[in-house]
Amino acid sequence: MGIVHIILGKANPEKMNGVNKVVYNLATQQAEKSGKVEVWGIAENTEVNYPERNFKTKVFQKSKNPFSIPKALTKEILNANHNTIFHLHGGWIPVYYSLSKFLKKHQRKFVITPHGAYNTIAMNKNKWVKKIYFRFCEKKVIGNATKIHCIGESEIEGLQSIFPTDKTVLIPYGFDKIVNSFPEKANNSTILFGFIGRLDIFTKGLDILMDSFSDFIKEIPDAKLWIIGDSNEKHQLQQKIKELQLEKKVELLGSKFGDEKNSLLNQMDVFVHPSRNEGLPVSVIEAANFGKPCIVTKNTNIGYLIEEYGAGITIPYPDRELLLQAMWEIYTIWKDKNRYDTTSQNALKMVEKAFDWEHIITEMNSRLYHL
Repeated sequence: MGIVHIILGKANPEKMNGVNKVVYNLATQQAEKSGKVEVWGIAENTEVNYPERNFKTKVFQKSKNPFSIPKALTKEILNANHNTIFHLHGGWIPVYYSLSKFLKKHQRKFVITPHGAYNTIAMNKNKWVKKIYFRFCEKKVIGNATKIHCIGESEIEGLQSIFPTDKTVLIPYGFDKIVNSFPEKANNSTILFGFIGRLDIFTKGLDILMDSFSDFIKEIPDAKLWIIGDSNEKHQLQQKIKELQLEKKVELLGSKFGDEKNSLLNQMDVFVHPSRNEGLPVSVIEAANFGKPCIVTKNTNIGYLIEEYGAGITIPYPDRELLLQAMWEIYTIWKDKNRYDTTSQNALKMVEKAFDWEHIITEMNSRLYHL
């Protein structure tokens, strides 16, 4: 018995974000444990132009008709061992509607990971189109699947609101730990908050972050905030900073990668991620990996783990007053070295245990694939 991951596009390790990167990491880990895993991509460009990996990759030419399954792909499915489990990645993808029917017709088991596509806010985007599409297409995909792998609570809640089902399985992604080889952070007299991510003001809750931080520095004028990331909304964010007279308190550092990003992350005291909508934010896990206490919203889908491990503070929804209150609470913790060190160690423990690939794969085998 083996596992075949099916994605739109190619699992390219050079692509440092998104679903394809997650699938690449998952397949790499599964191949190390059992070797019985492949990744099949449906892409416009079928050229295999990436380094060798420890699993087999097949790329099929995407059809002009979005609902049409490439003929070569149907042949590969029929040639695969009858016990193969097919794992589809992504939601609202027309070819998956056809694939789900084809797999069911030929009595092949498949599971699906929507990667955040079914949470309530994601479903409100193009709401009426999705309502019609769900009725005629997506409903069939969910109905035909053996299990629906959700990466966060918000996705389970969103799916249950439109399609009550007992097929959902909540398992987060695993995380490849970053070795922290940077010098230990010096104790400063100023608290430094930080955010890393795309500058999507509404989705990431950056408007709320600015408002709450503006209120916070009225009492703690020495506090600082670093924002790492970029987008075409940067100018809009700069305007907000100017309006709130935060130019000397908030630094927009642009996009940073690798050691440069990690060096900046290492200097932060507290990581803040007040998103309105997320799949599972890797930046929060990276911050916790550096022992940074985190303030997150429940909407990030990592809040329940932050609470469980005592790795920071979770607020129930994005709100200016709630975030300000959380900043005050974390400031009190930061001032007490013992409490801060305990929270920092809890963040490290959370990454080590909750996002351990071996644990994740064991969970997937027993609860998702029933191996």
